[in-house]
Amino acid sequence: MTKLFLALHIIAAIIAIGPVAVAASMFPPVAAAGVMKVTGQTWVIVSIVLTMIAAGVLGALVLPRQTALMSGDGGEATVKASKQLAMFTGIFNLLWVAVTIIMIVRPGSTLGH
Repeated sequence: MTKLFLALHIIAAIIAIGPVAVAASMFPPVAAAGVMKVTGQTWVIVSIVLTMIAAGVLGALVLPRQTALMSGDGGEATVKASKQLAMFTGIFNLLWVAVTIIMIVRPGSTLGH
């Protein structure tokens, strides 16, 4: 069962981080060519900042607690880590919801859409 959870964890990390890594890699060339013409707009900057915060929450708060739960003994520390993991995962998900809404609504956008 441990190997199954480890495999699921690794697959989830690849699925979650892979697209983010590709998008991050594609951004500089597009931004440098000036094709987007939105990089200085507030909604884009806020989205980028929220994405960086989400990445920080994932790396510093979610993944370490997932690892702790995988090696936990089921005691009180495991229960605490589980509750913290639920909270930080919720925060991570809310950050992505906010980014999604900002990217759709584009408050303050000068593109006229």
